[in-house]
Amino acid sequence: MSTPAPIAVTIAGSDSGGGAGIQADLKTFSALGVYGASVITALTAQNTKGVQGIHDVPADFVARQIDSVFSDLAVKAVKVGMLSQTAVIAAVAEGLARHAGSIPVVLDPVMVATSGDRLITDAAVATLRERLLPRADLITPNLPEAAVLLGEAVATDPATIVAQARRLLALGARAVLIKGGHGTGRESIDHLVTADGALRTLSAPRIATRNTHGTGCTLSAAVAAGLAQGLALPEAVADAKDYLTAALAAADSLAVGTGHGPVHHFHAVWS
Repeated sequence: MSTPAPIAVTIAGSDSGGGAGIQADLKTFSALGVYGASVITALTAQNTKGVQGIHDVPADFVARQIDSVFSDLAVKAVKVGMLSQTAVIAAVAEGLARHAGSIPVVLDPVMVATSGDRLITDAAVATLRERLLPRADLITPNLPEAAVLLGEAVATDPATIVAQARRLLALGARAVLIKGGHGTGRESIDHLVTADGALRTLSAPRIATRNTHGTGCTLSAAVAAGLAQGLALPEAVADAKDYLTAALAAADSLAVGTGHGPVHHFHAVWS
């Protein structure tokens, strides 16, 4: 008999344009050899030019999706993305408490889309910080998201970035990856701080493209895929960084939409 494929589940919002959210996560899982399941927390009317509307899924139905997936599938990793309402955040936290156990959880605290559209209410930020950060094995904020979570200014230098990562660690997450995509310079530098206090920096050439839709979703989903396959966290993060860099380098070949197009999740398969 063949070895069953590892399974990862994404708990996030749907992107009708297909470049971010649930769609980006499932594409990433598939591209990296992981079977993807999903729990949809919100529907968005969205394309490469922006978000035209958000329709939240009721919290009790989010909980029902979680129970359905975990009661049947042998989930090896969880990726959590867009959660715009306090009730939904609470439902996800409670669902993870019921089912996740020792399953690694990657939390991408999605707050603002690539287009600049706000995706989460102010009240929900505090609930996310209090209820979900302590359940996460890794959180993956970008520079503005890290600042919002801490109520601080956006970090502009490596020392401040690392200090913010350590303060986020103190809030309960077991590891913090602050992404450098919103930074400046010829390289995109991410900072990973783990519970043992170790600091790792991961750098890659900054890709000159406007097609960056879904980069954050893709990176966190790729980390979850690596964890589902049994990789240690630092290795999963490094592999995810390499995957995203290649997907960004191939993004212009897709020519999807007239705004910020998606990265090419299947760059290794077709072009």
